Amino acid sequence: MRNILLTISYDGTDFSGWQRQDSSAGTKSSIRTVQGELENALEKLHKTAVKLYGSGRTDSGVHASGQAANFFSPIDSIPAENYIQALNALLPHDIRVMASKEVPQDFNARFNATSRVYRYFIYCGAVPPATLMPYVWCIRHSPDIGKLNTMASCLKGEIDCESFAAAGDESLSTFRYLEKAYFFTQPGFPDGELLVFEIEANAFLWKMVRTVTGSLITFERIGKPDSFFAEILAAKDRTLAGPTAPAEGLFLWQVKFDGVRRHA
Repeated sequence: MRNILLTISYDGTDFSGWQRQDSSAGTKSSIRTVQGELENALEKLHKTAVKLYGSGRTDSGVHASGQAANFFSPIDSIPAENYIQALNALLPHDIRVMASKEVPQDFNARFNATSRVYRYFIYCGAVPPATLMPYVWCIRHSPDIGKLNTMASCLKGEIDCESFAAAGDESLSTFRYLEKAYFFTQPGFPDGELLVFEIEANAFLWKMVRTVTGSLITFERIGKPDSFFAEILAAKDRTLAGPTAPAEGLFLWQVKFDGVRRHA
């Protein structure tokens, strides 16, 4: 049995998130998940059920350019890199395997990940192009990036992120180790500006990235002082934070395995 690690890209628009749901097993299900589609393709390829271990979950409507997941293959005759072509031939158009390699037997995409990088894309203009609509949050104004980055500067190191946890989050701890959080612009959109928020941490609470993004954009827009975001973070109270940004602007950008292993 070989342990194969995949790097996966997907358009989350038509998926009910990453995680396979019990009723999504088989071809008769109306619940469509990324893990479910990938495991269906792996079963067709191997002629037996194959479990896929993801680095983490993404919610309904959230996209990925660099999700990571591993599986154990009983086939020894296929070179590891050939799983890219073999699986893409069996997958729907909104999932693509971008890379494939063999990893040690004890490797697990979730537990060996040292950090996850998310990017949130925001269109700053009156009318975004139709081709961008499923992948951005249109806010119709141009924020002060300097102010946004000043507010976000407190998102570094070991932090209690309870203020940005969604109701129903089942995490045992609300502490997370944040590596970085900052805004930058992406050129190439003449009718508006694409603003990008990148945040990296060992792990995230449920809907945390979207709540952080929504809070920062809202607090800047209504003119809150630079210190206000840090005060909300210290309050450990979700009711004081801003709105949750919509799912379509969020991408799981990269999963890293070469950093320092922090707590789960």
